[in-house]
Order: sequence, then structure tokens, then C-alpha cells
Amino acid sequence: MICGIDEVGRGPVLGPLVVCGVGVKSDARLRRLGVRDSKKLSPARREELEPRIRKLAKVELIELSASQIDAMREVMSLNEIEAHAFSAIIERLEPEIAYVDAADTDEEKFARMLRADLNTEIHIMSRHKADDTYPVVSAASIVAKVHRDGRIRQIEEEIGEPIGSGYASDPNTISFLRRWVGTHDTFPPHTRRSWGTAQNIMTMKAVRKLDEFEG
Repeated sequence: MICGIDEVGRGPVLGPLVVCGVGVKSDARLRRLGVRDSKKLSPARREELEPRIRKLAKVELIELSASQIDAMREVMSLNEIEAHAFSAIIERLEPEIAYVDAADTDEEKFARMLRADLNTEIHIMSRHKADDTYPVVSAASIVAKVHRDGRIRQIEEEIGEPIGSGYASDPNTISFLRRWVGTHDTFPPHTRRSWGTAQNIMTMKAVRKLDEFEG
């Protein structure tokens, strides 16, 4: 068996990090499906492909919540967090070869991080943009993206208002965070409090309160 592993949600200030592994004997049927890097597919196309991938492959998912990420970042880097999750997926799927989207700028360094966590010898192909190169990694990116998008919709329902994509580059997410912090003097659920974006918003809130007091 070969497997492909990718993550979605590494950088957002809101919502989980999702790591997915897809295991198949051959990627021929995935190629025929026309899988691609999830970022290059429309939401409708991803939703169409996701159940078809699950029918063809063994799928494993790990979801790390914002609070789990914050706690883990107290003792390890984000790359190490991803490496632990990738290794756990590999252990579950037990492939002969694992194709992974390298989280570190040094591809081989990330492969070494994975091997250090594994109890068995696995051939690891660690590459940048693996989700655009290997169909089995493309498939993993699609399943991970669909899962995370679903979780964002659930979070919106829980909170009761739109939160955007969760990424700091999304003005809807930043507007939501500023409104929430301005009203509640704390972060909303599912916020990665250790993120610089979140800390900056809280700092600006404190500065505004100080200005109002002094004024």
C-alpha cells in the first residue's frame, strides 16, 4: 500500500488543523477521478470527489482543535505538531511508501522528524507541493479540506454568526474577531489564542480602552 498525507488549516487563527491520510494499493483510480490539489478545485467539485475518494481508499483523519494546538505549542513547534500527526496517520495506515506534503522548508528534515516518531521502517517521500504532484496526496488534501470546511460551518452554527474561513487574511474573520473581543473582552470559542493575530487584536482592544479612559 501507498499513502498520501496532507493537512488543511495550518495557519488559521480560528478553527482546527485537520490532517488526512489516504491509503491505496495503486493511485490509478485516483488519477482517473481527476483529483488535484484541493486549493485548485471549487467547493462543489471537492464535495463531489470526497465520497468517491472514501469509496476507493482507506482514509484516516486527525483533527486538532484550537485549544489543543495552543497547548501543544507551549512545548513544540507547529512543524513538530504536524510531524506527530503525520506519523500517527502513517502508523494507522501501515503503508510501504508514504508521500507527504513537507511542512518544513527542508524536505528531508521533515522526513527525519516523521521517522523519529515511527516504530517501523517506512519509505517516506517528503516533498513541497506534494498535493500538486502525487494524486494520493491530492486526494488527502481534498478529504481534509471538505472535513475542515464542514467544521467551520458547525462552528458558525454554534456561535450564531458568520466567522469567515478562519484565516487571518480573511477580512470577515478579522471583523468577527474584533467584534467579539470588543463585546466580550475575550476570544470566541475555537480561537488559537497563541497566534499573533489573536494577540494583536486583544492588544488593540486594550489600547482603545486605555485611550477611552485617558480621554
